[in-house]
Amino acid sequence: MGKFIFKLPDVGEGTAEAEIVTWHVKPGDVVKEDQPILDVMTDKATVELTSPVVGTVTETQGQAGDKAAVGSIIITFEVEGPGNVSDEKAAAKPAAAPKAEPVKVEAPKVEAPKPAPKPEPVAAKAAAPEKTVQPRVAGERPLASPAVRKRADEMGIKLQFVPGTGPGGRIGHEDLDAFIASGGNASAGGGGSGLAKRSGVEEIKIIGLRRKIAERMQEAKRHIPHITYVEEVDVTELDDLRAHLNATKKPDQPKLTLLPFIMRAICAAMTDHPQINSTFDDDANVVYRHKPVHIGIATQTPNGLMVSVVRHAEARDVWDSAAELKRVADAARTGKATTEELSGSTITITSLGTLGGITHTPIINRPEVAIVGPNKIVERPMVRNGQVAIRKMMNISSSFDHRIIDGFDAASFIQTIKTMLEHPATIFMR
Repeated sequence: MGKFIFKLPDVGEGTAEAEIVTWHVKPGDVVKEDQPILDVMTDKATVELTSPVVGTVTETQGQAGDKAAVGSIIITFEVEGPGNVSDEKAAAKPAAAPKAEPVKVEAPKVEAPKPAPKPEPVAAKAAAPEKTVQPRVAGERPLASPAVRKRADEMGIKLQFVPGTGPGGRIGHEDLDAFIASGGNASAGGGGSGLAKRSGVEEIKIIGLRRKIAERMQEAKRHIPHITYVEEVDVTELDDLRAHLNATKKPDQPKLTLLPFIMRAICAAMTDHPQINSTFDDDANVVYRHKPVHIGIATQTPNGLMVSVVRHAEARDVWDSAAELKRVADAARTGKATTEELSGSTITITSLGTLGGITHTPIINRPEVAIVGPNKIVERPMVRNGQVAIRKMMNISSSFDHRIIDGFDAASFIQTIKTMLEHPATIFMR
């Protein structure tokens, strides 16, 4: 048998390190070639690494949330044949493991002072049977004496919520006392509501995508002075057009939401506002104005928020935009998105759909300089030509990098989009 050491490969374009997200194997597991062994995350995407050999896992390095340098040892296999590690290296491994020392040093420390308080375990032992609670089946009548029942009734306590420590789960006066002392009487709501106090804190380690999201959001807010601009848009005619197109679409065409129309409006608006379709390298102090419009779509996934990218949106009509939007969003949600599908956007749309609220303050997807956030559509009474009419209204929330985009330019860009959305025919005339 031999040893095979697997080192973290360069999983990105010149990546120096990656974060361990999930282990799919553990020491003792027998793996096949090309079997998934762990997921790692780079700045761009999550990558699944597979086993290069058939063998038994003998050791893994690092836990979920730890970062590993490219070229560092990640996992060791025992394989048939010589493997890729010489006998000397393999033999040198056990020598550096003085594991017995800490155990032997601590053992006398713990044992010496503890003989005196030996009575305490006895007391605890005696208390154990009293605290043993037998769970009740739903609808089961609690066992208790008439005196206990009367006392509980007078105090407004429902006995089905009182743990019984007597034989067969029988409730005694001492159980009522313990229930009251623990706040049970108060938490029974004075009327026996059965509401109980909760205690404890759940500790959740921020790792993987959630840590990456936290870092990027903090980076964006620290570096970018945001200016947020909100405008309301009458989308009555646009929504009617959307409904008509969905009702008359071909079977192979995707269902349209408002997003493809907003994407088309953004692309059309870039003709008059090219400074919006930019990224800013603040280290080099250079702004890059992009000709193609690669629209990032903030996508909620089971693991957190990801930005999937519809590339060359300027060359897509609403049907093509809708189809590509669905494709890249589905890829992100299922964890199958490629690095290209998750990077390179020049402007981002963030939409919460029906949860969109009245307004919000979008955070720019650095190094972009603008983000557009449509809110939900609501019917409101509006004055049109001196008459009150019910219209479908939607607010557009947007944020801009104030180092690059002035307030006038930000407002002009959104007003251009507003005009096109309120007169949807103009979207297709540019």
